[in-house]
Amino acid sequence: MGKSTGFLEYNREVPKDRAPLERIKDWAEFHLELPEEKQQLQGARCMDCGVPYCHSGMMIAGGASGCPIHNLIPEWNDMIYKGLWKEALARLLNTNNFPEFTGRVCPAPCEGACTVGLNEPQVTIKVNECTIIDHAFKEGWITPTPPKHRTDKKIAVVGSGPAGLACAAELNKAGHNVTVYERADRIGGLLMYGIPNMKLDKIDVVQRRVDLMTAEGINFVTSTEVGKDYPVAALTADYDAVVLCGGATKPRDLPVEGRELQGVDFAIDFLSANTKSLLDSNLADGNYTSAKDKHVVIIGGGDTGTDCVATSIRHGCKSVLQLEIMPKPPATRAANNPWPEWPKTYKLDYGQEEAVALYSNDPRQYCTTTKKIVGDANGHVKEVHTVEIEWLADEAGRMIMKEIPGTEKVLPADLVLLAMGFLGPDDLLVDQLGLERDPRSNVKADYGVYQTSVDNIFAAGDIRRGQSLVVWAINEGREAARSCHHYLKTK
Repeated sequence: MGKSTGFLEYNREVPKDRAPLERIKDWAEFHLELPEEKQQLQGARCMDCGVPYCHSGMMIAGGASGCPIHNLIPEWNDMIYKGLWKEALARLLNTNNFPEFTGRVCPAPCEGACTVGLNEPQVTIKVNECTIIDHAFKEGWITPTPPKHRTDKKIAVVGSGPAGLACAAELNKAGHNVTVYERADRIGGLLMYGIPNMKLDKIDVVQRRVDLMTAEGINFVTSTEVGKDYPVAALTADYDAVVLCGGATKPRDLPVEGRELQGVDFAIDFLSANTKSLLDSNLADGNYTSAKDKHVVIIGGGDTGTDCVATSIRHGCKSVLQLEIMPKPPATRAANNPWPEWPKTYKLDYGQEEAVALYSNDPRQYCTTTKKIVGDANGHVKEVHTVEIEWLADEAGRMIMKEIPGTEKVLPADLVLLAMGFLGPDDLLVDQLGLERDPRSNVKADYGVYQTSVDNIFAAGDIRRGQSLVVWAINEGREAARSCHHYLKTK
């Protein structure tokens, strides 16, 4: 806890972001910082709640409640309040390999389960976490810590997203010889190419951590797709164990008329190409799809859709709409969404905030589904035809979608981006290894064990659990490393 009466004395305060109309002019991170003394008071708001759910990491009603990596949140909140920054850092790094990532991009299920949030605005856990690690980097406290002793075991980690990096870090700490394979030209997986630069800086944040891990003895191999550029036979012959952390990389498609038209793209391809071009040439090479002067329609209402809104605005789009098939969430928790469940409430994320500042309205259209996409004589998209829907319970109590007659619309569209989530891992490597899959096509490996149907092959992160949060990927990467380590001790 922080101060026993802190939550009564101090209001929740988060750092202001750069003004929307200012930040859309560049690709820099938009978050600012509170003065240190004010941040300490935010730590003071952590109350003596008896049973803190903030670090529980449970799944309730299909969503995460509390921190999946079980961060010791009340402890480091107390240390922040007391100005014990080094002690807070030690506590934070005890459970989280990369707080500079989660402190920026995690949706903070910890805050949804904060006890203060029952009656007052919850503790600023996410900002507190980010402040600890950023303060530590500024003070020079984060330095390479390679293991003092090495084993003779060699482990390949396939995929360098948050699960792969966490797994590699933990196995390296144990002294094993770890090589991470990444098919892209840069390390980081979705951290590098799936999340835009304005949310997570690639050089000053992601590459900084990769450089630290390299200095600690981890070997990174880029531009190498295992199963294609590096044969599976060589992989299994060269390593004592393999941990698959390749993610859920198959984007969900939209089976409607006109899907094949030019200008209808997957959101992840749009975002990845933009970031690569930004890093390679500051967008000078033109190796990306530009939304400049285009009417953009984004199909999908999640974080990826929000990132497409923000990216399109920075390109200079003419307009942007985001179609969401679900109803607009309520302003406060519904009766069937009690604490400590994740609060399914309305929020204006950074991309929508920028759209409001620029166009004076939230770009999201709720309860809307796409009927067809229409192109011009050259085979390029020009319209999206939609209809509003309502959700009704059938005889079995299941919610079904019903179109509302007379609500059809035709939206102008020069660029359509599909941001409807991901279905599972790519097939190439999984099939070559002959791994068993679960009913959702993910690699089958029990949670907490992570061992696949092949003895010395493990799986962690989205490749095992399906599309999820960065913090869940870190959790699984850490635990898979522990399981792999125990396996190697018996060999």
